[in-house]
Amino acid sequence: MPQFWILKTDADSYTFDQLERERRTVWDGVSNALALKHILSMAKGDGAMIYHSGEERAIVGLARVASAPYPDPKRDDPKLAVVEIEVERRLPRPVSLASIKSDPAFADLALVRMPRLSVIPVPDAHWKRLLHLGGVQ
Repeated sequence: MPQFWILKTDADSYTFDQLERERRTVWDGVSNALALKHILSMAKGDGAMIYHSGEERAIVGLARVASAPYPDPKRDDPKLAVVEIEVERRLPRPVSLASIKSDPAFADLALVRMPRLSVIPVPDAHWKRLLHLGGVQ
């Protein structure tokens, strides 16, 4: 059964527009221990929402995990893992952090509770609600 994730990126470094152009990318640069634990829990076929941090602060698009986790080939530390992701689609309506925080249903979502975490597991019920808020039926 697939799992679901929010992957945060600073729009100054990498954007959903870039992912749309590239179609597939290596999701790297993760070094936080808990975020790495989540990367290592990912499986090919898992769903991902791409969240722009910085000024935008919104979930903007959907992707799919396209590989099992593997050691980051750019870094000389076997503990640092990456996955490949493939673009699915842009959300018809970005889902802002403000709207997520104002919805009591998301009070226990790690995006709200642990704002610095860059890889966030998303329970199925939250995934469905976020899709709805983003205009995906």
